[in-house]
Amino acid sequence: MDDKTIWVLVADEAIARFLRRPDGGGALEPIEELTDPAAHARGRDLRDDAVGRRTGGVPAGAPESARGGTATASAGEDERHHEAESFARRVAARLHEAALAHRFDELHLAAAPRFLGLLRKAFSPQVQQRLGRQFDKDLVQVDNAELAERFFPRPRRAGTG
Repeated sequence: MDDKTIWVLVADEAIARFLRRPDGGGALEPIEELTDPAAHARGRDLRDDAVGRRTGGVPAGAPESARGGTATASAGEDERHHEAESFARRVAARLHEAALAHRFDELHLAAAPRFLGLLRKAFSPQVQQRLGRQFDKDLVQVDNAELAERFFPRPRRAGTG
């Protein structure tokens, strides 16, 4: 094993888990977790309130054109996208601070495709130059031992298989 400090970030639009690969391998060790509980709450509020806002007080039997459902749905999607961009910038800022403090030499990450794109856009050059393996999958709920296996698979020995 070399002397590099390796961090792993697994994130979605509401949770970012920062982990460290131990020198001897094994399960990843937690460093920090950032959360944006408002993202989940807003999504739930938007779903719960969607019917009333979409109908705009128009009776349920009225034709779809009278209800104007698509404009509000788009507004809700725009709000969620803005929230995700804001959280991506927060995560990127934390990584930028850590990179400047030389807390990690290499960064591996996994996030759902859309959020991964937002993160990449938000990363500073100091973080971008440290990027390693990247997965466009939401692995936030995966335990640390399995994450270690996914990011750092053990080489197979000759004769096994």
